[in-house]
Amino acid sequence: MFFRSLTAVALAGSMLAAPAMSETRVTYKSAKTTSSYYQMAVQIAEAMQEATGGEISVTVEESQGSVQNVMEVKARGGDYVFTTPPVLVKLAQGGKAMFEDKGDPAFDDIRALFPIPSLTMHFVMSEASGATSFADLEGKTILLGKGSFGAREGEKYLGLFGLEGKVNIADVELSNAVPAMKNGQIDGFVTAGSWPAPNVVEAAASTGVTVLSLDDAQIAETKRTKLVIPAGTYAGQDADITTTSLPVVAYTTTKMDDDTAYQLTKTYWENKGKLGEAAAWWNGVDEGLMENITGQIHPGAIRYYEEAGVALTDAQK
Repeated sequence: MFFRSLTAVALAGSMLAAPAMSETRVTYKSAKTTSSYYQMAVQIAEAMQEATGGEISVTVEESQGSVQNVMEVKARGGDYVFTTPPVLVKLAQGGKAMFEDKGDPAFDDIRALFPIPSLTMHFVMSEASGATSFADLEGKTILLGKGSFGAREGEKYLGLFGLEGKVNIADVELSNAVPAMKNGQIDGFVTAGSWPAPNVVEAAASTGVTVLSLDDAQIAETKRTKLVIPAGTYAGQDADITTTSLPVVAYTTTKMDDDTAYQLTKTYWENKGKLGEAAAWWNGVDEGLMENITGQIHPGAIRYYEEAGVALTDAQK
């Protein structure tokens, strides 16, 4: 269920030993309305509403992508929360890659709040293809999709693992991956998103699939973060899947006051269990993902983590 915008009430009134606050408005900038990350933003807002007494209202705002989210820091105030991979914050602060000649002192004020589900790579092969490793992809027909992170990453991996020019790339939209696999038009497809991925769930239940694992050497070649999808996540999956991921984190800036950052972070973690009951992708988030935050955390969020006994690195403080 998608919404173009949603306003939800978030927790602020329960701050210990604090006086009642006037309403604080927060804008949560996520992704396109058709993406799972927009759904996550709506779920966070709904969880905040259920948990709160109405002192902070959160508006979920559509975005065209993580780069846009970072760029808007230059024009936004203390009410701005956005999601992006930590690597983009690092690039913005260094004025590199897509941020070359677009640097701004505001980028140095970006601070993390909490991790959300990572973009997780899935190489999904039909059982009929017989492929159980990357070496088996030679001669197979694979759907990569177009223009997405998963498509770019999938193409990169084929090159890294010696499969460039040895795999047939299907000219089919990723949205048609499962039907194309069912009718034998493709042997497999590549997708990136939070796990469990809906299209992988559908393919596993309807046709039977093998999701390929990467070994440690392959993961090192990709320069991405290792992630393990537990056995039983998908139908017929008897063993863990070792793959790669791109961490994603919710950020704000130093313009946000400490109390608001504290309450947003506290409410998120204290309601993550309920989020997981509603959508399984939240169950992949735990304190272990805190190590993926490579930059500084907002002082208000640090207060929560210290209260909760979560260990932080010197670089995060």
